[in-house]
Amino acid sequence: MDEVTVFIQAEIKSTESEEKVNSAIMNVFGDINTIIDSINESKILKCKLKGRESLFRFKDMLRLDRIRDASRKALLKCIVGNKIVFFLNKQVAFVNHVSFSEEVSESPLGPIRVEIHSDNPKSLINWLAPKKIKSGD
Repeated sequence: MDEVTVFIQAEIKSTESEEKVNSAIMNVFGDINTIIDSINESKILKCKLKGRESLFRFKDMLRLDRIRDASRKALLKCIVGNKIVFFLNKQVAFVNHVSFSEEVSESPLGPIRVEIHSDNPKSLINWLAPKKIKSGD
């Protein structure tokens, strides 16, 4: 089993509630401990998770939202060395769903940034979003 470390962060805009941003992240990753860093005049909500089990909720959401195939393709494009770096729409996460976004988000509130360090990123993606087996094959 490879080592997995997950870093999550989201900027809290001046128009946003810290609780709502925290809820959005917890909706996707479960009951986790977050901290808020102040950088200049910005607030950044952050957390660090250890182990593959920290991704169980995220994995389950990909299955429940029926987006494993699309997620698999998106995640494979996000591999950089031993990391998977991707962005999630914060507003969609707040309503208990997953939607991948760009770094410069479609939303004026900005995205949730997720960076997963893994000894074997492709194996982790295979676990998170396994290929659909076609019936009749």
